Amino acid sequence: MFTQPKLTLLALALAAALPAAAQSNAEVMNELKALRDRVNQLEQQLKDSQAKAAAAPSPQWGMTPEQAAEMNRLTVKTEALEDSREASGFMGLKISGQMQAAYIYNQRQDLAGFQFLDSVANYGYNYWNSYIGMAILDIQKEMTDGTKWRLTLAPQRGVGSTIDGYSIVQEASVSVPLTDLQTRFIAGQIPDWSGYEYLQPTLNKLITHNLLFDFTLPTGYIGAGLDLTSGKWVTKMMLAQMNQNANYSAAKGSVLAFRVDYARGEYQGFGLAGVYGQAPNFVNGYACEDCTPTNSNLGLIEVDGYFIRGDWTVQGQLSYGYQKDAAITANANGGLQTASWYGLSTLAAYKFTPRLEGVGRFDYLNNGQNGGGLLGYGIDDGNGIGPNGNLGCVQGAAAIDPGCNDGASRYALSVGLNYVFNQYTMFKAEARYDWANQPVFLNVSDGAFRKNNTVLGASVVVSF
Repeated sequence: MFTQPKLTLLALALAAALPAAAQSNAEVMNELKALRDRVNQLEQQLKDSQAKAAAAPSPQWGMTPEQAAEMNRLTVKTEALEDSREASGFMGLKISGQMQAAYIYNQRQDLAGFQFLDSVANYGYNYWNSYIGMAILDIQKEMTDGTKWRLTLAPQRGVGSTIDGYSIVQEASVSVPLTDLQTRFIAGQIPDWSGYEYLQPTLNKLITHNLLFDFTLPTGYIGAGLDLTSGKWVTKMMLAQMNQNANYSAAKGSVLAFRVDYARGEYQGFGLAGVYGQAPNFVNGYACEDCTPTNSNLGLIEVDGYFIRGDWTVQGQLSYGYQKDAAITANANGGLQTASWYGLSTLAAYKFTPRLEGVGRFDYLNNGQNGGGLLGYGIDDGNGIGPNGNLGCVQGAAAIDPGCNDGASRYALSVGLNYVFNQYTMFKAEARYDWANQPVFLNVSDGAFRKNNTVLGASVVVSF
């Protein structure tokens, strides 16, 4: 009798619960749908932000949008300028130059005055003018593969002018890398690389050059060879014409010229240079009238070194050379003899201040054999070369006096100052005293020969 009420209550409970459960599930579904829509909306917003960021310039740290835009404009302009420079051939191009104006006083030559671009063809090459008063324009170009091209112009008083009297070309050379940048083929006209002194006034501490530089070293080479670098060693060699653009019709042969440098450390190093072969002999032309000088065998060897540390610079050089049929005095039968010489030069410099430097140099040149005779020089009463000038010895003839067989040994002592006025300008002053063991310096005021000569000089060197 209690069964029916129990069933009725259970039915009522289920009836009440079912609508409530159905209502709760619908709400959950609605909330899930709303959440999904919100996620989709956020994903779309993220995609839109990323697209805008990709299209806009990259933000720069510490820069406003305007500054970032200006930076981008400058970047584009710079790239355009670089492209234009490369297309015009200015990439890897370097132009530099220097000039020196000097005032020279020469006691025995009885001269005093300014010296600038005086022609070698007119006045010759002498120790008191050498490369003094020159102007140089140097143009260098390096290509992307490492090939180097160089043209150096020095009118009136440069390597070219010294070789032929007229050329304005000091150097015209190419350097082509072969297997790598340290192994190069070189060719063209290249100034001599012997000795510790440089030709350019910006690199020469004094105004004049030492005796070995002026009278025993070649001027330049025209030919081809190799330039090799291996660690601290640098080797250069050429098969070339020495001191001439080409052989004369009656002359043949070339020279092998080389130089080896070793940098022992940060402050010191040494070099060895030499020449061997056939080169112009300007003395043998005296053996006949209107003769064209021909080539004869020569050998040159020199060793030089340097020590540069702090305020001190010390440099030195030893040289030996000979040339067949180039001696001043002929033998008893009138035949030409071999000229030979040896000498040394040493220089010391000290910087009293970073701008002011004091320099001292001493030179010795022994040239006594067969009446003397140096590389390209016979009797020269201005430079003090040859036997006793008061004996009347004749170039290329048999000795008329035993003294004509004895050439003069030469000495020179120079002291000077150089002052760096600014980044581009240097002032120099020098007092030089030359002497010999015989009277070989012509005193032009009275026509007599003296054993000594004094040269004073001052110059300004401007470079860029």
